[in-house]
Amino acid sequence: MKCFALFLLLATPLVITSAADKRPNILLIVSEDNGPELGCYGEPFVKTPVLDSLATAGVRFERAYVPQAGCSQSRAALMTGLYPHQNGQIGLATWKFGLYDDKTPNLVRSLKQAGYRTGIVGKLHINPKSAFPFDFEAIPKSNFTRKGLKDYAREAAKFIETSEKPFFLSVNYPDAHRPFTTQVDGIPSNPLTGEDVKPLAYFGLDSPDLRQQTADYYNCMARLDSQIGELLKVLESSGKRDNTRIIYLGDHGADLLRGKRTSYEGGVRIPLIVAGHGVNAQPARNELVSTLDLIPTLLEISSAQAVSGLPGRSLTPLLKQKPVEWRQYLYTEFHTHSAHNYYPQRTVRDDRFKLIHNLMPDKVNPGYNFTNRRFFEGLEKVIHATPEPVRGAYQRMRKPPEFELYDLHTDPHEFVNLTHVPAHAETLARLQNQLAAWRKATKDPMLRPANISRLKREIDACLEDGTAKKDLLELNYRDYFFSEASDTTSKPKNVLLIAVDDLRPALGCYGDDVAITPNIDSLAKQGTTFLRTYCQ
Repeated sequence: MKCFALFLLLATPLVITSAADKRPNILLIVSEDNGPELGCYGEPFVKTPVLDSLATAGVRFERAYVPQAGCSQSRAALMTGLYPHQNGQIGLATWKFGLYDDKTPNLVRSLKQAGYRTGIVGKLHINPKSAFPFDFEAIPKSNFTRKGLKDYAREAAKFIETSEKPFFLSVNYPDAHRPFTTQVDGIPSNPLTGEDVKPLAYFGLDSPDLRQQTADYYNCMARLDSQIGELLKVLESSGKRDNTRIIYLGDHGADLLRGKRTSYEGGVRIPLIVAGHGVNAQPARNELVSTLDLIPTLLEISSAQAVSGLPGRSLTPLLKQKPVEWRQYLYTEFHTHSAHNYYPQRTVRDDRFKLIHNLMPDKVNPGYNFTNRRFFEGLEKVIHATPEPVRGAYQRMRKPPEFELYDLHTDPHEFVNLTHVPAHAETLARLQNQLAAWRKATKDPMLRPANISRLKREIDACLEDGTAKKDLLELNYRDYFFSEASDTTSKPKNVLLIAVDDLRPALGCYGDDVAITPNIDSLAKQGTTFLRTYCQ
């Protein structure tokens, strides 16, 4: 198998094992399928006092993003510091997608080699699991049934209390993944109903059914908040909180309309809160940050060896309120989730505008119906009864054009496409150039149209009567995505030059009615015919 190597060389690290080791512990808290729908982000209906307090004591990033709005994809990007198209985890691990190379450097390996004890509670959801050699593992399943939720804090306590060295612990909760369970073990104690809330603003729609689903999503968030409260009590009781860096984030947006599995803000924008050791309370930061920035940050504070070639940047200057020139552009992408919704996209945004490049334009996006079927039978009637520009936004989502351009200052929910507005032509061209340059710099395998169509054929081959079946899915993209990406991986091409003496274009392929030249005509059909070519 040909694997993609992204000049990632991990030098021999300096391992610190002194009993007086004062490097900070790292507690990484990851929730499922939720955007910044928290009280501290201004959400008026949800109750999240624990996370609100954590944000007050630390730093809340207002504009934080994941590289792709999918569970495995965002988690692999977080753990490797690479975009999905760079590390290979472009779809769900449960659907056989995985890293190109299990030797790709990752956060767990780097911290272990630096002398940290590593642990995970909850799911990893990246292939292959063996690439992440945790010292401690508990509750490895997704647990969407929400059984034994108190076990998360109990297992974390076992790990934290027995760690004599600095530790890295990743705790991964099932909320707020579907099903949106209203109440578990009496939590939340006073669940919201559809009469208490309004649908999320980026829906652009309203109906009793949408309000009830929104209410139950908020109930999941309230339960998540209480679980994180239990975890932080465990950390406090251990006496290690003061020397622990705490990071909380969502793995991508909510599994709701125009959220998860899309490139819209509802899918890729997440909550990101950093608190604890080395972090002073400050107002919310407004820089464009990515979860790709976390590996450089954590390797820095742990004194682990840096990994070369990573696209992210350390957040330390922002956390310490030091002046720094930050990025102007932020990029995200989409490939597929399962085998139901293959529709590759690339995006770039600056401080104000966002560009989405649909790599299979003017074709129906299968993700549209895949998501809408999760709601209720009358959803399409609600959409059709909604006035413009929202109705048009849903039509565009179903069958996107090649480019979508949005002004996030005046249109934060991306309802009005500006690509054909003359006043924005310069902005469109600038972002197109930025996106093209990023794709080239990161060796995007989908710059080659053949890769887009070949992967589509592989995914379509597992469809039987319109139903995707895992056992029929055979994926080979790891072998061919980068087979001709550079001179070092592709074989030199042969060249055959055929020169004919004293011949003008008296050939059938040039429209000559008398010449009988079937072989040259056939060659012309397979290549390019130049109609106005001259000798010196």
